[in-house]
Amino acid sequence: MTSLFDKFLELIDRFEKEGVDYVLIGGFAVILYGMPRLTQDVDIFVRNDSDNIDRLHKALYDMFSDDSIREITVEELGRYPVIRYGSPDGFVIDFIVKIGEAFTYDDLNYEIIEVEGRRIRVATAETLYRLKKDTIRPIDQSDAAFLAELLRHRQEQEKEKAKEKE
Repeated sequence: MTSLFDKFLELIDRFEKEGVDYVLIGGFAVILYGMPRLTQDVDIFVRNDSDNIDRLHKALYDMFSDDSIREITVEELGRYPVIRYGSPDGFVIDFIVKIGEAFTYDDLNYEIIEVEGRRIRVATAETLYRLKKDTIRPIDQSDAAFLAELLRHRQEQEKEKAKEKE
Protein backbone atom coordinates (compact mmCIF):
# COMPACT_ATOMS: atom_id res chain seq x y z
CA MET A 1 0.00 0.00 0.00
CA THR A 2 1.32 3.41 -0.99
CA SER A 3 1.52 5.95 1.83
CA LEU A 4 0.02 9.43 1.66
CA PHE A 5 3.55 10.84 1.70
CA ASP A 6 4.62 8.64 -1.23
CA LYS A 7 1.55 9.77 -3.20
CA PHE A 8 2.40 13.36 -2.37
CA LEU A 9 5.95 12.92 -3.71
CA GLU A 10 4.61 11.27 -6.86
CA LEU A 11 2.25 14.23 -7.34
CA ILE A 12 5.17 16.65 -7.05
CA ASP A 13 7.11 14.57 -9.61
CA ARG A 14 4.17 14.83 -12.04
CA PHE A 15 3.82 18.57 -11.45
CA GLU A 16 7.51 19.12 -12.12
CA LYS A 17 7.45 16.95 -15.24
CA GLU A 18 4.53 18.93 -16.70
CA GLY A 19 5.65 22.36 -15.45
CA VAL A 20 2.59 23.06 -13.28
CA ASP A 21 2.73 26.42 -11.49
CA TYR A 22 1.86 25.52 -7.90
CA VAL A 23 2.67 26.38 -4.29
CA LEU A 24 2.18 23.91 -1.47
CA ILE A 25 0.25 25.31 1.50
CA GLY A 26 -1.65 23.67 4.36
CA GLY A 27 -0.71 20.77 6.58
CA PHE A 28 1.92 19.23 4.33
CA ALA A 29 3.71 22.59 4.09
CA VAL A 30 3.74 22.99 7.87
CA ILE A 31 5.04 19.42 8.23
CA LEU A 32 7.91 20.25 5.86
CA TYR A 33 8.85 23.12 8.20
CA GLY A 34 9.18 20.61 11.02
CA MET A 35 5.87 20.48 12.84
CA PRO A 36 4.83 16.96 13.75
CA ARG A 37 1.17 16.81 12.80
CA LEU A 38 -1.25 14.75 10.77
CA THR A 39 -3.07 15.68 7.60
CA GLN A 40 -5.51 13.86 5.37
CA ASP A 41 -5.12 15.86 2.18
CA VAL A 42 -2.75 18.00 0.16
CA ASP A 43 -3.49 21.72 -0.24
CA ILE A 44 -2.14 23.16 -3.48
CA PHE A 45 -2.39 26.76 -4.67
CA VAL A 46 -2.34 26.83 -8.48
CA ARG A 47 -2.08 29.57 -11.06
CA ASN A 48 -5.52 29.78 -12.66
CA ASP A 49 -4.86 30.19 -16.36
CA SER A 50 -5.77 27.82 -19.16
CA ASP A 51 -2.18 26.77 -19.95
CA ASN A 52 -1.43 25.91 -16.34
CA ILE A 53 -4.72 24.07 -15.85
CA ASP A 54 -3.99 22.06 -19.02
CA ARG A 55 -0.63 21.07 -17.51
CA LEU A 56 -2.40 20.25 -14.24
CA HIS A 57 -4.86 17.99 -16.10
CA LYS A 58 -1.99 16.16 -17.81
CA ALA A 59 -0.12 15.64 -14.53
CA LEU A 60 -3.23 14.38 -12.73
CA TYR A 61 -4.41 12.20 -15.58
CA ASP A 62 -0.97 10.59 -15.93
CA MET A 63 -1.09 9.78 -12.23
CA PHE A 64 -4.72 8.73 -11.77
CA SER A 65 -6.22 7.98 -15.24
CA ASP A 66 -9.47 9.53 -14.03
CA ASP A 67 -11.80 11.28 -16.49
CA SER A 68 -13.34 13.39 -13.69
CA ILE A 69 -10.14 15.45 -13.70
CA ARG A 70 -11.64 17.35 -16.66
CA GLU A 71 -14.16 18.83 -14.22
CA ILE A 72 -11.35 20.94 -12.75
CA THR A 73 -11.58 24.00 -15.01
CA VAL A 74 -10.45 27.61 -14.96
CA GLU A 75 -14.11 28.60 -14.59
CA GLU A 76 -14.80 26.21 -11.70
CA LEU A 77 -11.60 27.19 -9.91
CA GLY A 78 -12.59 30.85 -10.25
CA ARG A 79 -16.08 30.16 -8.94
CA TYR A 80 -15.21 28.30 -5.70
CA PRO A 81 -12.64 28.94 -2.96
CA VAL A 82 -11.54 25.28 -3.04
CA ILE A 83 -12.00 22.49 -5.55
CA ARG A 84 -11.52 19.12 -3.88
CA TYR A 85 -10.36 16.24 -6.02
CA GLY A 86 -10.54 12.71 -4.66
CA SER A 87 -8.67 10.15 -6.74
CA PRO A 88 -10.08 6.66 -7.34
CA ASP A 89 -7.65 5.33 -4.73
CA GLY A 90 -8.66 7.87 -2.07
CA PHE A 91 -5.89 10.47 -2.40
CA VAL A 92 -7.41 13.91 -1.71
CA ILE A 93 -6.10 17.18 -3.12
CA ASP A 94 -7.59 20.61 -2.46
CA PHE A 95 -6.90 23.04 -5.32
CA ILE A 96 -7.03 26.72 -4.42
CA VAL A 97 -6.65 29.76 -6.67
CA LYS A 98 -7.58 32.50 -4.21
CA ILE A 99 -8.44 33.01 -0.57
CA GLY A 100 -10.99 35.78 -0.35
CA GLU A 101 -9.60 39.03 -1.67
CA ALA A 102 -6.39 38.68 0.32
CA PHE A 103 -4.46 35.99 -1.54
CA THR A 104 -4.06 34.89 -5.13
CA TYR A 105 -1.29 32.76 -6.59
CA ASP A 106 0.80 35.85 -7.33
CA ASP A 107 0.48 37.05 -3.71
CA LEU A 108 2.22 33.97 -2.33
CA ASN A 109 5.91 33.94 -1.56
CA TYR A 110 7.45 30.51 -1.73
CA GLU A 111 10.78 28.82 -1.28
CA ILE A 112 12.17 25.56 -2.54
CA ILE A 113 12.48 22.80 0.04
CA GLU A 114 14.29 19.65 -1.00
CA VAL A 115 12.70 16.39 0.10
CA GLU A 116 14.09 13.06 -1.02
CA GLY A 117 15.74 14.67 -4.03
CA ARG A 118 12.66 16.64 -5.07
CA ARG A 119 12.50 20.41 -5.19
CA ILE A 120 9.11 21.36 -3.75
CA ARG A 121 7.61 24.86 -3.99
CA VAL A 122 6.40 25.56 -0.46
CA ALA A 123 4.83 28.78 0.78
CA THR A 124 7.33 30.56 3.02
CA ALA A 125 6.82 30.29 6.76
CA GLU A 126 5.83 33.97 6.75
CA THR A 127 3.22 33.39 4.05
CA LEU A 128 1.82 30.32 5.80
CA TYR A 129 1.58 32.30 9.03
CA ARG A 130 -0.35 35.06 7.23
CA LEU A 131 -2.68 32.43 5.73
CA LYS A 132 -3.37 30.73 9.05
CA LYS A 133 -3.16 33.35 11.81
CA ASP A 134 -6.74 34.64 11.57
CA THR A 135 -8.55 31.36 10.95
CA ILE A 136 -10.80 29.72 13.54
CA ARG A 137 -9.94 26.04 13.11
CA PRO A 138 -7.92 24.78 16.09
CA ILE A 139 -5.41 22.97 13.83
CA ASP A 140 -4.75 26.23 11.95
CA GLN A 141 -4.28 28.09 15.23
CA SER A 142 -1.80 25.43 16.31
CA ASP A 143 0.00 25.73 12.96
CA ALA A 144 0.10 29.53 13.32
CA ALA A 145 1.60 29.27 16.81
CA PHE A 146 4.27 26.86 15.52
CA LEU A 147 5.05 29.13 12.57
CA ALA A 148 5.24 32.24 14.80
CA GLU A 149 7.75 30.45 17.02
CA LEU A 150 9.73 29.28 13.97
CA LEU A 151 9.87 32.85 12.65
CA ARG A 152 10.89 34.21 16.06
CA HIS A 153 13.67 31.61 16.28
CA ARG A 154 14.89 32.51 12.77
CA GLN A 155 14.99 36.21 13.67
CA GLU A 156 17.06 35.44 16.77
CA GLN A 157 19.49 33.40 14.68
CA GLU A 158 19.83 36.25 12.17
CA LYS A 159 20.55 38.72 15.01
CA GLU A 160 23.24 36.40 16.39
CA LYS A 161 24.86 36.06 12.96
CA ALA A 162 24.83 39.84 12.55
CA LYS A 163 26.55 40.26 15.95
CA GLU A 164 29.21 37.73 14.97
CA LYS A 165 30.04 39.77 11.86
CA GLU A 166 30.61 42.94 13.90
